[in-house]
Amino acid sequence: MARSPSTPSRALRLARQSWRLLHVDSARAIALADQAAALAGDDAAAAAWATLARGYHLLYFATPADSIGVLTDARERCARNGDRAGALLAAAGLARAAWRDGRFREALTQALALRDDGRRVLRGEARGILLNTIAGCYSALGESEQAFAYMYQALRDAPPGRAHGFDAVLHCNLANELMQIGDYLESLRHIDEGLARCEEMNNPRLLGVLLINRVICLTELARAGEAMGDVHRLRAQPADASGRGRLAAHFETLAIAALRAGDVALGAELLAAARATPCRVPDEQVERAIALALLALGQGAPAQALAPLEAVRALVCAADDGAQVGTEGLSLRLACGYWQVAAEARERAGDVAGGLRALRAWQGLHLQRVQMASRARYQAASLQTELLHMQRQRDAIEQRRRSAERARAQLAAINQQLSQRVSEVQALKAALEQQTVRDFLTGLFNRRHLNDVLPPMLALARRDGEPLAVAILDLDHFKLVNDRHGHAAGDRVLQAFGGLMLQALRRSDVACRYGGEEFCVLMPRTTAHAARRKIDALRKQWRARSFEVDGGVINGCSFSAGIADSATVEGAADALLKAADDCALDAKRRGRDHSVVYAAARGAVITLPLQQIG
Repeated sequence: MARSPSTPSRALRLARQSWRLLHVDSARAIALADQAAALAGDDAAAAAWATLARGYHLLYFATPADSIGVLTDARERCARNGDRAGALLAAAGLARAAWRDGRFREALTQALALRDDGRRVLRGEARGILLNTIAGCYSALGESEQAFAYMYQALRDAPPGRAHGFDAVLHCNLANELMQIGDYLESLRHIDEGLARCEEMNNPRLLGVLLINRVICLTELARAGEAMGDVHRLRAQPADASGRGRLAAHFETLAIAALRAGDVALGAELLAAARATPCRVPDEQVERAIALALLALGQGAPAQALAPLEAVRALVCAADDGAQVGTEGLSLRLACGYWQVAAEARERAGDVAGGLRALRAWQGLHLQRVQMASRARYQAASLQTELLHMQRQRDAIEQRRRSAERARAQLAAINQQLSQRVSEVQALKAALEQQTVRDFLTGLFNRRHLNDVLPPMLALARRDGEPLAVAILDLDHFKLVNDRHGHAAGDRVLQAFGGLMLQALRRSDVACRYGGEEFCVLMPRTTAHAARRKIDALRKQWRARSFEVDGGVINGCSFSAGIADSATVEGAADALLKAADDCALDAKRRGRDHSVVYAAARGAVITLPLQQIG
């Protein structure tokens, strides 16, 4: 039996399942992606999503260079398929690859270019991935406030239960950013949240990063002894898919913890292992210098501790006093750590004045961290309140559910509403603005809008010496329609006439519903006689219309029109409207289905055969 076009193929289902498992079970995810690619054949959507899942797997578990070609291929495939969501995710992955490669400013530019489309197109976890990429770029550039704002937005869009493990990643990243501003206790809370989610997943790399973050927090809180269990656990981790082996990029972190715990031998061993991996970014260089300085201090050689610190001083400070962080990509946490160790080393080496300068530099950065931590706590409290509100709404829906299918539909609706609240408020504002100037039945402008635009249009016409025509159109025998066929039929007639006006008139013309069955048209740069010709053409089209309704047929539709222009009517907008309205009444008196143009002699009259509505 042939597959329905709306039913995903087995290959596409496997590819999407692979995507959902990227954070939950990375090994299973890549196996499913390979299986989907093998089954895809001419299924372009399945091939695109399998490629996207493989690209992200390489991005997470290999090197940035490994992922770029695959993600570029995925973006091109999705673009050819008209898959905006897939193309956006692939582009976000490429921005993340640039970030992981140390090209932070370039990565931020790429990610921000995707933000607005991403907010419109992406939902839930997918939107969270994009927002998290932007947050990571800001974090790498030392802009913690921006990083927090996007991280909390991402956590809002990808709460537990709907994020396929991505919420654990967000907790990890939030913990890391909180460490940068010195809020280690709150960071530990997020680490515990992430570790609790990791117990349900098979993601050793994420587990490793969370454990590393916990080691950092405990060390900074002068509880390095408590961190040693995690240090030994991390040393025992097998090599990851990147070939870095036991998260070698973080051996300096483990070494610092061991040295602060008093285990100089282990610290020296870890530093020796770290030196096998070159430092690529300022963070890694500064952290290695701190570890080397602590090792020298632990070995009782404070003078030797100064050499590695001096080697990276230019990366840390932008001024001689070291009061500023001057290198793009250097974290605030490591800048503070640098000055703390520098103060300790100089004091023990006998340079008291140098130690005091280092302490002052540390104090300046510490105060900056305190201020940022205060603002971050406010953001966190706001998020917690919002998430609590969301949870209460979801609980209320669950309590009222009659069936599983209905409950899922309601829950999806409320989650979508909550995740898009900003865009919806903006859309509502725009809609409300339209409602103030639009007639809800016909879609034309209303009388309020007419009163707003006619005076300036008239003033502009007279300033430029160009005519402005005003036509009042009154549907003939409209009361008969309501009496014979009901008000619903009358509404259909009004809607049809409004649609005809929108179709027949120029874009520069302003068509309004003047009242009940009366309509008004403003025609800039048009004389009354030129307007009459357009109105007569419209009247001819209207006479050809017929409507099938309950109880009969409405045909022979007609209207009467009065037309005036600014060249023949003096005075303000009210006078022009009154002249056109008087001509419309005159047309009615002449037997309906007429056009009357305002002139000195009360206008020229177009006489057409009168047709009744039957």
